[in-house]
Amino acid sequence: MGAMIKPILIHPDPRLKKVCAPVSDLSDDLRNLAKDMLETMYDAPGIGLAAPQVGVLDRLIVMDCIKDGDPEPVVMFNPEVLSSSEDLNVYEEGCLSIPEQFAEVTRPESVRVGWIDMEGNPQEKDFDGLWATCVQHEIDHLNGKLFIDYLGPMKRQMMTRKSQKMKRELARG
Repeated sequence: MGAMIKPILIHPDPRLKKVCAPVSDLSDDLRNLAKDMLETMYDAPGIGLAAPQVGVLDRLIVMDCIKDGDPEPVVMFNPEVLSSSEDLNVYEEGCLSIPEQFAEVTRPESVRVGWIDMEGNPQEKDFDGLWATCVQHEIDHLNGKLFIDYLGPMKRQMMTRKSQKMKRELARG
């Protein structure tokens, strides 16, 4: 069966603010969810997607920061940042759950991440640049944190209101 595109939750949604449960058993359902999430992310289009963004409160993220050339999809179950650089980087971030809005966020420039892959094997890898920003952004989702939580209250409220308005317009069809 082919992967299916899932609807992406739009902020504000209470599920986007929940801390997700660790994945204890890699079931076929979870592997299929990962494939669906990759399909959804590519379709959006985005470079990362976390399970809570499709309404599933499990510690699962997918990402692919290759814009041109062959895709390099990464699926991570129970990802965690093991270490991060003292050097910081500023990237203009966006989020599929906060459509068409972007803001500069400062994060560690590089991170070492541990996770479990699709086959259930533990993995560790260093990420830097856009990959580092993306993996941190997606792991934040698993902890109920959005990129706008790094912004000042005025900017955060403004972006939330815009997002609410877009959500209402989408609901009206």
